[in-house]
Amino acid sequence: MSDTQFPRGHQDLGHATHLVDIDLYRPHLGACYLLRDGEQFALIDCGTMHSVPQVMQTLAAAGGSPEQVRWIIPTHVHLDHAGGAGQLMQACANAQLVVHPKGYQHMVDPSKLQAGASAVYGEEAFAADFGELLAVEEARAIAAEDGQQFALGGRTLTFIHTPGHANHHGCIFDSASRYLFTGDTFGLGYQEFAERSPYIIATTSPVAFDPDAWMDSLDRMLALEPAAVCLTHFSRHDNPAALAPMLRESIQAHVQIALAEEPDQSDGREQRVRDAVDRLLVGGAVAHCGMAEDRARELLAGDIELNAQGLVVWLARRAKKRFTARPH
Repeated sequence: MSDTQFPRGHQDLGHATHLVDIDLYRPHLGACYLLRDGEQFALIDCGTMHSVPQVMQTLAAAGGSPEQVRWIIPTHVHLDHAGGAGQLMQACANAQLVVHPKGYQHMVDPSKLQAGASAVYGEEAFAADFGELLAVEEARAIAAEDGQQFALGGRTLTFIHTPGHANHHGCIFDSASRYLFTGDTFGLGYQEFAERSPYIIATTSPVAFDPDAWMDSLDRMLALEPAAVCLTHFSRHDNPAALAPMLRESIQAHVQIALAEEPDQSDGREQRVRDAVDRLLVGGAVAHCGMAEDRARELLAGDIELNAQGLVVWLARRAKKRFTARPH
């Protein structure tokens, strides 16, 4: 082991698995995971450009060097999961990037991703929170097939396509620990809410929320019988089978909020959806965790906004699909 100290927020999850707190917006909001087997390392999710120092410090503290990183695997290309991939690939000369086929092009040419995100967040906020997206060389990027396996020393990492939160989402199952690294497909489970028991909720952020696909993905994930799920937001949660019903209920509750607004296209729809999501998430946190309402709303503010936006986009997609299905 190196003399380098692990960075603030580090968690040793056992099985040579380390949580790296990417320190996005606040501590305990976003994570990536460093795995070791023998002289090889893998990184699951990347954080942003600003997360690279924490990742490199964790690697050094775990006794590794950048040259020993074999795989860098973002679960999907949302910026809190893949924004730092280009910088990490530059730092880790022997690594290959593994990504869902639908996210592959955004990794080798992130210009559209950066332009779209800059338009949403504003260029100044984008730079402050996410920095710059760097392209990954095509020769070093793999578009992973569903079920494709990648060797890490004596363990096997299996990439499983899990749409629902995003259509380009994958989860990674580790044969050694039987941990399933779920990105956002097992929802959000912030540490602050877990004092009594985990509070698992859906994240329906734009633009590809698909509740039916998500339910199917959960079935596939649970069929692996994982010992634990490791969420990007946040940390390891044991006994996934017992937690899954809470997530399914959260997905369905978000669907019901959206469908209640589907017949009403009057002004203020997004605000009404936002208010309903606020009541759902904050009320759930208060009831489940015994947390003060103001504190729950503070922790969930960003998710309330994103979930509401995602539901409004989902309604628009449904309307477009109905329109195109009509005879003209």
